[in-house]
Parts: sequence; structure tokens; C-alpha cells
Amino acid sequence: MKKSSIILICVIVVIAIIAIVVISSYNGMVSKRELINTTLGNLDVTLQRRADLIPNLVNTVKGYTSHESEIIDKITEARTKLVNASTIEEKSNANDELTDSLKALMIVVENYPDLKSSSNFIQLSDELSGTENRIATARRDFNTAVQDYNTTIITFPGNILAGMFGFEKESYFEADKGSTEVPNVSFE
Repeated sequence: MKKSSIILICVIVVIAIIAIVVISSYNGMVSKRELINTTLGNLDVTLQRRADLIPNLVNTVKGYTSHESEIIDKITEARTKLVNASTIEEKSNANDELTDSLKALMIVVENYPDLKSSSNFIQLSDELSGTENRIATARRDFNTAVQDYNTTIITFPGNILAGMFGFEKESYFEADKGSTEVPNVSFE
């Protein structure tokens, strides 16, 4: 074989290896971005389930409490924000606001023994509690997918390809800033 043929074969092999690496990396980034979309969809379904439970819970509480309209209005407003949120940040903020409102509602419920013992309220509270656990799991899955994707696009050689193909970092679904604080429960 001629020396020029060997060089040509080596160049073709190197180009093929580079092409395989680029295609594989690109497809990996696309797959990870799609995983983010899937986990976000799962999170949205769970948040929607929670939002669908809220009106039933509010109506049950309304039946027992006639003068607790402020907290009910806050819950309704927070629910509306959550349902209408379109970005991760909006969903996270609305979710936090709804969580805070529900915590306040549970404190109010403590003042109504008949309401606490209502089978309808107990069932709705249990469903809401289960949904809260699902939300926590969905948030964790989403954030794990975002972490994996973001790591891929900021490490070498993914960062080069991500810049070439327009892949951008995704935002996490963050916890409420006050979630580490102990709530103040007062019956005065």
C-alpha cells in the first residue's frame, strides 16, 4: 500500500471517530432534555391533581367555618396562580404560595373539632397528603434529570457541542425559601 493511501485511511478513521463522538454526545443531550420534559410533565400532572383536590377541601372547610374567608381566598388565589403558571419559576413560586396557604388552613382546622372529625375532610386530607408525597417525588425526579442534563452540557466536550447546538442550562424546581423554618402555630 502506498503511504498516501494509509494517510487517507487514517484521516477517514479519525473523522469517523469524531463524527461518532459528536453524534453520540448530541443524541445524549437530546435524550436528557427529553427526560427533563417527561419529568416536568409528571410534576405538572401531580401539581394539577393537587390543584383539583383544593376546591373540594376548601368547600368542606367552608361548610364548617363561615368566618375564615381570608385563608380560603388565599388558597383560591394561590391555586389559580399554580394552574396558570407556565415557567418552572412561576410553578415553583405558586406551589410554595399554595403550600404556605394550606399550612395556614391546617392551623385553622385545629380550631374546629367537628371539621377535623368529618369523614369527607379526613378523606380529602389523606388524598392531599398522598399527593404532597407524589409532588416531592416528582420534584426530586425532575431536579435529578436537570442536574444530569446540566452536568452534561457544562462538562467537556459537551459544553462545546451544547454551545454549537444551542443547548442551555435548565432551572431547578426549588424549595420554598422558608421551608426550613419551623411554622408558628398559635391558637390565640
